[in-house]
Amino acid sequence: MNLYHSKPNTFVNHVHLKVLNVSRSLDFYQNLMGFQVINQTGKKAVLTADGVRPLVTIEQPDDIISKQERTTGLYHYALLLPSRKDLGKLITLLLREQYPLQGATFHGTHDALYFQDPDGNGIEVAVDTNPSTWRDKTGKLDFSKHGPMNIESIIADANGERWNGLPEGTIMGHIHLHVSDLEKTKDFYHDGLGLDIEMEIPNQAVFFSSGGYHHHIGTNIWNGKNAPKPASNSVGMTFYTLVVSNEETRKKMVMKLEAMGYPVLEENGEFFTEDPAGNRIQLYC
Repeated sequence: MNLYHSKPNTFVNHVHLKVLNVSRSLDFYQNLMGFQVINQTGKKAVLTADGVRPLVTIEQPDDIISKQERTTGLYHYALLLPSRKDLGKLITLLLREQYPLQGATFHGTHDALYFQDPDGNGIEVAVDTNPSTWRDKTGKLDFSKHGPMNIESIIADANGERWNGLPEGTIMGHIHLHVSDLEKTKDFYHDGLGLDIEMEIPNQAVFFSSGGYHHHIGTNIWNGKNAPKPASNSVGMTFYTLVVSNEETRKKMVMKLEAMGYPVLEENGEFFTEDPAGNRIQLYC
């Protein structure tokens, strides 16, 4: 766990997904990606990298339907690996298995590999660069070196070692969401949850962070402004867990959100809300 993904910062640590076939998904997540299963009951499995901390939960509801396109919801969740060597080993595995990849980008702040699980849930696997290189002299994120990932260099860092499952230091680096309205999204995440607006791409995307990270939450309207919320039984994200520093901070969040017209519901001692696009969030401390 690094300083950007520990308290008192606000960060994402767990994503809950709906899948069409939990056995097929486990073949991908456990046998290919190398997650460990720390709990499995019926058609639900909780997945981890270190045997302790949940990262991804997959569940097959009885009435599940295929993923609905052009809706709000999950764009991707991002697993953050400890080193370029780890990423090189994973890339080598995926190329050897001929698993379809969607992209490989160097963002300046991090290297990012993009693909999907068998149901089309988006996944990014990333490695951060040195935080001292992230910002220009004005303090803004410096993306001047943005471009294609140097895959050959990263594979070389693996030194021919084979992928042996997710390393213990793997954490949830960030989540990126499809939303329906950027201005309402900014109000919710910045004013309501107290996150910093780290970067904006006008009329496209807004990125939020806590504690100076490049982003803990990304949002975009690439599925269309005013995109509808998916059906509740569609493949996709059920909710994600947002960790806040303490109970007092959560109480202030709840008061602020409710004053803004966003209800916060308590369910079995856990607190849930929804952003303006209907993305469900667990507020956890």
